[in-house]
Amino acid sequence: MSSHAGLEDELAPLPQGHKPGAPLQRWAFWAALNDALLSARGALFPFVPVALGLGIGLYFAAPSEPEPGFLIALAAFSLAGLGLGWLAPGGLRPLCWALALVALGGLVAALRTQVVVAPVLGWPRYGPVEGRIVAVDRSASDALRLTLDRVVLPEMPPDRVPERVRVSIHGEPDLDPVAGTVVVLTGFLAPPGGPVEPGGFSFRRLAWFDGLGAVGYTRNPVLAVEDPGRALALTRLRYRLAQGIRARLPGEAGGFVAAILTGDRSGVGQDTLEDLRRSNLSHLLAISGLHMGLLTGVVLAALRGGMALIPVLALRWPIRKLAALGALMAALAYLALSGGNVATQRAFIMAAVMLIAVLVERRAISMRSVAVAAVIVLIWRPEALLSVGFHMSFAATVALVAVFRWLRDRRQGEPRPRARGWRRVLVAVSGAALCSLVAGVATAPYAAAQFHRVVDYGLLANIVSVPLMGALVMPAAVLAALLWPVGLEGIALWLMQQGTRWILFVAETVGGRDGAVTMVPAPPLWVIPALTLGALWLILWPGRARVAGAVAVLGALAFWTASDRPPLMIEGGGALVGLMTPDGRALSRARGAGFVARNWLEADGDAASQEVGAARAGMQPVPGGVRFSFAGREWVHLTGRRGIAHLDAHCRDGVTVVTDQRLDAAPAGGCRVIDRRALGRTGAMALWPDGRVVTAEAQAGQRPWSAAR
Repeated sequence: MSSHAGLEDELAPLPQGHKPGAPLQRWAFWAALNDALLSARGALFPFVPVALGLGIGLYFAAPSEPEPGFLIALAAFSLAGLGLGWLAPGGLRPLCWALALVALGGLVAALRTQVVVAPVLGWPRYGPVEGRIVAVDRSASDALRLTLDRVVLPEMPPDRVPERVRVSIHGEPDLDPVAGTVVVLTGFLAPPGGPVEPGGFSFRRLAWFDGLGAVGYTRNPVLAVEDPGRALALTRLRYRLAQGIRARLPGEAGGFVAAILTGDRSGVGQDTLEDLRRSNLSHLLAISGLHMGLLTGVVLAALRGGMALIPVLALRWPIRKLAALGALMAALAYLALSGGNVATQRAFIMAAVMLIAVLVERRAISMRSVAVAAVIVLIWRPEALLSVGFHMSFAATVALVAVFRWLRDRRQGEPRPRARGWRRVLVAVSGAALCSLVAGVATAPYAAAQFHRVVDYGLLANIVSVPLMGALVMPAAVLAALLWPVGLEGIALWLMQQGTRWILFVAETVGGRDGAVTMVPAPPLWVIPALTLGALWLILWPGRARVAGAVAVLGALAFWTASDRPPLMIEGGGALVGLMTPDGRALSRARGAGFVARNWLEADGDAASQEVGAARAGMQPVPGGVRFSFAGREWVHLTGRRGIAHLDAHCRDGVTVVTDQRLDAAPAGGCRVIDRRALGRTGAMALWPDGRVVTAEAQAGQRPWSAAR
């Protein structure tokens, strides 16, 4: 029998299309892949936003803008892939759809880039500026900041004038900045700045998609030339409500309440913001998924509970659906009242998808509903993929859904005794602790990559703060909204104030502790995408192959910890130079270019101030600047007119001079010069001892947002 079986195996027909002599392993691979995809059928929908996001990410990572012909081919490929997906057999179907979705993601991102095209200021300008106030906030230096539209710049062609500009007011403003007011001022405007280091955060790209064509400041009076009238009535209502809240609740607590109700953070000081960041409670200030979820949850429970007490409604009407519809209307009103920024819009979409799932009798909280929300956000605003807010909100949501789904599956079929008394409190506290732990672990890599810090006591701060936010602050906010029309909102605002004071007390206590945060260096650019894809594979794939996701996550974290920072960095305008030393990065100046200095040090995982960095050994003061050695050469950094006056004294063969001034001609002496003109072409520079040079402009590529229009 065995000999006959062996003969039959030898004479068995080869797979269709197989050529004699070709290895059979490839067919085994495709068969295994086909079986894996077929076994995962029904669990692949959450990968739809993953494929879309991959295409969007590839678009933004491209070194240049795709040509129109390529986009047409991409559209045809996407349509063909979607069509083949319906015709393909077995496991080939999801592969075709996945490739089509990747192409569709790149196409959507390219179209979005062209839709938001608007003029960008091409050069620094000082002079009069006229515009209408559309937003009021505060800068990182705590200066009042106005965003203006309907901009008028005298002596500039209208087609070159930016649609929006943002101006910081240095000093006390001379007017009440009411939205809709047309103002005129004299100030300095410049194009949105590029990354402070190669591969760093690109404010120019963010400004491009926000329609912001110039940023600047003024030290002169800002004059109102036209009253708002009826323009921007909803925006003015927001700011009036914020001012009314701060008047009723003075201090930081009032500013906090105004921020979470109206989105106006102008009443929250920088010290409070820093305490919130150092205690990992800053997410309570931003109107995001937590606030929208708590609001809709409170409204949903209140409406459903209230209608359940009325027998006629409870017996004859679908009160669960009616409550969901009421919660959806409340979420929409909150979106409008809060200003509708990108984070709030994203939170509204997530809440709306889950409430609509209730209306159509589907499970409200599931991976499918999270995937639907992600798809809507990515198609509507594909640039959101690059924002840390998108990463953190969806990371927390996916992780929470996955963990609680796992717990539900484990408890399925087991009796669940009803908790009473102190056990109910214990269950509530443990649930809040678990949510904080899961969300904290899920968002920690993204927060560390963006802010270069890990909050050591963040879990503790969230455990004692988030439950109060849900049990007191947001219910009181709903009560205040209901009582405001009849003038009885005082008690609700007082309740919010008490809860907010506790949150701020926790933030100050935890954030003020020594060792409250641990600094971490910035990861290589590919680490976060690799970590994200690995984590998604680990969570979403239903088979044993999900272990590959854990390997990818661990590998990304290992490369993160082993990465090196650039030994020498030069600021994009020549105003600052940073040299890595055994004690940390030594800076060429103790003052000036403070934003760049802070970002460099934080990206190094260094908590030192600019003054400390400038005092480190490695740079020796010389007339007009500093001198240091790097890669076997002598370097000199000269700043200002005083520094350039000493150029001839330092310029000689073998010396490289960096200056923030523009030189009209090469200096005598044979030195190599990197001046402001050269840096205008390269942007910030990172250099290594082996001669490798990476520039911000080369990293950014030739994209629409990298050049003025």
